[in-house]
Amino acid sequence: MIELIVLDNPRLAQAYVDYMQTQGVTCRIRRDETSVAIDVNEQDYEAALAELRLFVQNPNADKYLKASWEVGQAKDDLGYQGGGALLLRDFLFHAGPLTLVIFAASLVIYLLSISGFFRPIYQALQFFPHASSFHSMEIWRFFSPSLLHFSVLHIVFNLLWWWHLGGLIEKHKSSAKLLSLFLIASIIPNTIQFYLEGPNFGGLSGVVYALAGYVWLTGVRNPAGGLGLPNPLMIFMAAWLVLGFFDLVGPSVANMVHLFGLLIGLGQAYWETRITQIQS
Repeated sequence: MIELIVLDNPRLAQAYVDYMQTQGVTCRIRRDETSVAIDVNEQDYEAALAELRLFVQNPNADKYLKASWEVGQAKDDLGYQGGGALLLRDFLFHAGPLTLVIFAASLVIYLLSISGFFRPIYQALQFFPHASSFHSMEIWRFFSPSLLHFSVLHIVFNLLWWWHLGGLIEKHKSSAKLLSLFLIASIIPNTIQFYLEGPNFGGLSGVVYALAGYVWLTGVRNPAGGLGLPNPLMIFMAAWLVLGFFDLVGPSVANMVHLFGLLIGLGQAYWETRITQIQS
């Protein structure tokens, strides 16, 4: 057998293997400490690869879920546990170190903010109060607003997307790639937002939009690369962005941060996948 793909999610790997079994293609799962590899017989490789390209686009499609129910394997070989241990294992298994660091930092900052320390934290992490302060040594202010959140819904929405998308990028690309996206999608959109509407904003939303655009377009242009975001989710993100410009998702939304974050993610994905498109 030869290796078909390496995934960071054992449940998705099992769903794909279950579906291929219903199609008469036998696959084997190999697991190490950080990933799950899927092997396939050499004569079935092309058929398995063709289906894999569809799978990474929409791993939650009904046919894959139905196959898992029909096959009904116990999945003991994946080392599943129950209860909170399973949730924690899946949470940590999906996320890389940088994903967890930003997740934890944002959460701690928010908890301190609602515990009576909002003003000193905001003053320390907000974007430069005025353009004349750009020359100061406080260069963290270009990206630190991304760690600020102002409500439970705000931080839950952003951190769930950050964990999912950041984890995908860090596992399939690298921590350096995720860090560069985080910094670029913080610094440029934050600066634009400041010049257009002032320094009073915060949140990971701009970075999340950058990650969504990057993961989605990378999956479209290079389906075998392991990254992908289902079209319905991308449409939801785009619709949410548009609604923000009409003040339909709440007040004080940093729309320019969202817009330019998305453009940065799409641009980065397009640039990185141009060679793949030329070769194909």
